[in-house]
Amino acid sequence: MSLISNKLSLTELMRRNAESVSAIVKEIKNWEEAIIYVVDVTLKQVGKVIAAVGINNKFCSNLEFQCNKNGIKLETKNLRNSLDLIHTGFTTVDYGIAETGTLVIQSNNEDVRIASMLSNIHIAVLPESKIRKRFEDITGELKNRFKNAADYTAFISGPSRTADIERVLTIGAHGPLELHILILMGN
Repeated sequence: MSLISNKLSLTELMRRNAESVSAIVKEIKNWEEAIIYVVDVTLKQVGKVIAAVGINNKFCSNLEFQCNKNGIKLETKNLRNSLDLIHTGFTTVDYGIAETGTLVIQSNNEDVRIASMLSNIHIAVLPESKIRKRFEDITGELKNRFKNAADYTAFISGPSRTADIERVLTIGAHGPLELHILILMGN
């Protein structure tokens, strides 16, 4: 793993900057840990529905088993029909930008947008190998993506926040109240 200024790894820089914008960051070793984490967070917050999008079918069946075991409904498609029920959105992301703690996620699919932006809690899996130091490090990939067709790519830095004219901060006004980033180590 290459080191950057102040001898911080990209993973540690991503963690620090994501936490500075109120994201909750945890390193995980495998998908099983991610599934346990998602179910546990949902249960602790008395959530009843997890919307999982872009999760490998192999892991999605384990997630479904854990949800059934714990009385949680799992939705994986046609999320528009469950908008008012979704508690936890569970997605993967394309990149992490370490210098800003930002997630980059291609959201052409409406279900991805719903899971990542309309849930109370968004839990995103970020493979460690997809962390880049700065935005400029992914511009080539983004240019290629934008060449072919209309593209919807979201840049997510922390939970939703807004402030009024008197600088009163409100969290979750236009999106999730919490953003959890699970850094999948060694991937």
